[in-house]
Amino acid sequence: MAKIKPNNFLDIVDEVFTDATKHGIIHLYADGESLSGRTIGIEGKSLFHFGTTGYLGLEQDERLKRAAVEAILRYGTQFPLSKTYVSHPLYQSLEEKMETIYGHPVIITKNSTLGHIGVIPSVVSDSDAIILDHQVHWSVQNAAKVLKTRRVPIEMIRHNHLNMLEDKLKKLSSKHQKIWYMADGLYSMFGDAAPVKELLELSNKYPQLHLYFDDVHGMSWVGKHGSGYVMQELGNLPEHVLVFGTLSKTFGASGAVMACSNKELHRKIKTFGGPLTFSAQLEPASVGAAIASADIHLSDEIYTMQNALQQRISLFNDLLQDTTLPLVERNNSPVFYIGTGMPITGYNFVNRLIKDGFFINLGLFPAVPVKNTGVRITISRHNQPKEIKALVDAMAYHFPRALEATFTTPNKVFSAFNLKVKKVEEPKIQTIQGLTLQFAESIREVDRELWDGLFAGQGVFDYQGLQFLEQTFKGNLQTISNWQFFYIIIKDQMNRPVLASYFTYALWKDDMLAPEDVSQNIELKRLKDPLHMTSYVLSMGSIFTEGDHLYLDKSHPLWLNAIQLMFHELDRLDKALEPSMIVLRDFIEDEVLNELFHNHGFFKVAMPDSATIPEFKWNGESSYLKNLSSRSRRHFRTDILPYEAYYDVEILNHISPKQKTICYTLFQQVRAHNLGLNTFTYPIKVLENMSINPNWEFIMLTLKKEYSIPKKQSIVGVMFCYRNSGQTYVPAFIGMDYAYVESHNVYRQLLYQTIKRAGTLGMEHIDFGMTAAFEKKKLGAVITHKVAYMQAKDNFSMEVLEMMSNTQ
Repeated sequence: MAKIKPNNFLDIVDEVFTDATKHGIIHLYADGESLSGRTIGIEGKSLFHFGTTGYLGLEQDERLKRAAVEAILRYGTQFPLSKTYVSHPLYQSLEEKMETIYGHPVIITKNSTLGHIGVIPSVVSDSDAIILDHQVHWSVQNAAKVLKTRRVPIEMIRHNHLNMLEDKLKKLSSKHQKIWYMADGLYSMFGDAAPVKELLELSNKYPQLHLYFDDVHGMSWVGKHGSGYVMQELGNLPEHVLVFGTLSKTFGASGAVMACSNKELHRKIKTFGGPLTFSAQLEPASVGAAIASADIHLSDEIYTMQNALQQRISLFNDLLQDTTLPLVERNNSPVFYIGTGMPITGYNFVNRLIKDGFFINLGLFPAVPVKNTGVRITISRHNQPKEIKALVDAMAYHFPRALEATFTTPNKVFSAFNLKVKKVEEPKIQTIQGLTLQFAESIREVDRELWDGLFAGQGVFDYQGLQFLEQTFKGNLQTISNWQFFYIIIKDQMNRPVLASYFTYALWKDDMLAPEDVSQNIELKRLKDPLHMTSYVLSMGSIFTEGDHLYLDKSHPLWLNAIQLMFHELDRLDKALEPSMIVLRDFIEDEVLNELFHNHGFFKVAMPDSATIPEFKWNGESSYLKNLSSRSRRHFRTDILPYEAYYDVEILNHISPKQKTICYTLFQQVRAHNLGLNTFTYPIKVLENMSINPNWEFIMLTLKKEYSIPKKQSIVGVMFCYRNSGQTYVPAFIGMDYAYVESHNVYRQLLYQTIKRAGTLGMEHIDFGMTAAFEKKKLGAVITHKVAYMQAKDNFSMEVLEMMSNTQ
């Protein structure tokens, strides 16, 4: 029925990165006439560098620099020829040295991203399947997506969740020859590692399991000859395991390397591997520098460097232990992550450290969930002990001040990362003077006159509408129909409302706004598991209602403080209810609110367009037509007026048990045809309560027998309409017989009969709600683009849906 524009994952990323750029956190330029590795120049200021991925500092080693210069002087700036035909003279030496480092055949690639694009489609056959760790690097996920065109199934598991992996193996093992699990060796945000040994044990239990590791962050600083974290854990490289390392980052040069002990598989990849065949090869300077680095790796000097780095890592760990900073993962890698929770706190913290002379990176969505923003600190051999200590002192000083400046607390940050709260005196959030908050769990606890003064005219959530919703969706045995209601009203000292809204806590389908084909696939799985990919959500408004759910007096001097007070109350509910997501909806785009919500951990998503007829007046059909465009008038005369005679139209306040069953069946048909907005079906109790509520009525279309096949009268359409106390008519839901929708224009006729009924009642406004905006516009509706803001506990469901949306 309705076409819903799905949300683009990249649009959300763009929003986040644009905001971070405004705060001066990303898209910066290093300045200065030279680089040392120890410091970095940003906007004319020299900062101690704690953001490098060159953990051993080899990129500044004089031997690598000289080798790169010499290679350019001997062979030129590049060797413009495909490696498939001829490799330039230095390549063979590099390959031999890398094979010695790994103890197995290798393939050199331009970089790891192109390497994955070349290798993954070569090693994964059409009879195989892929399982991705949720946090495996983007370059691996992107390369795997290419295989969807070959119908290779791709699944995803939560990060390092071996029980979930085993469940996937059991499901896939009977249908697929090999099952490739793809993961990072060392993860670049939190510095945690893949459970390599446990994965090897699992592959012994399931021989179809093959392992594919991206170990670029584990390279050089650990392992025999600096072969990396995965090789250290493996000891020897089995034939069912592939390992990607890097010649960039800690290795100090450029390029990537893949080690493979299966000689036939190695031959196959080298023979034809996409970009390995068609892309340019590494420049002579990069190969020359990589050879010089390989010589260091093959000497005992590499262990001296590794030990020197480990001493700095241990020092940093010990110093952090004496602070109350929320270290997300304590480990012996060079990567550390200090949580800040909300982006605005992260921006504040990073800018404070930059002003104090330290450069560190901010972990942002989508690398981490928005609410898990934090600073990523990397320790390198460039960092001196006194600078490491100075950084820890600066963080310990600025962290509580960043929290206070952004109205948050240590407990909130520790809770966001599921960390055990260290003993720390919790700073008191200053009471927002001049504002009081009323909290209620039923509309009966709220003053009716006050509520209707704010929300009369808004959908089905005036006072009586919420009484109906509570009667229908509270106290039900069925989980999907049992909601909790929460009301927030914030007033000033004069008892004047500044902010008001209501929230519901209910079970949602994760794919509610996903593309229709994605929901179709998920619904097949729900035939066996009805709650597959469902989560509890704390939402402004409810999935039953649409409209301006937030009353906000932006003319009031304390309106920003009122929003802050609302956020505090949502934090309390979040801690008590533990929803997977908090949703704020439905908003017309507002730059100030957009930045405010994002800074507090919410990302923007598009909602279906909303359609209304404001300032509605009905003086008969001819007067109504005069207000339509010429094109819309033609549409009316062609597609609506001729079909009006097909139907007997009834306006019913009450429906019989038989009519109730028919209406519910028609409503179910619409839901089944409208997976673009995929929600749980409502219980038949909804219709029962509508039928006894004086504010609800039913516009019933009965097809006359002369237009019906077989020749009998039948109900083919119904509009479920709510009369809002603010003179708004709300056609909230619709039911239709799809055997007649197209041939008899049932939907268009229901829209027109709704307009006529609203006119007869003297309504001043028609709220058509979401979906099918094009059809409503042709009948005079004004279309408004709406957005929502979501704060998710993690990105897992979102990324699974993104993966699925690229399947077709």
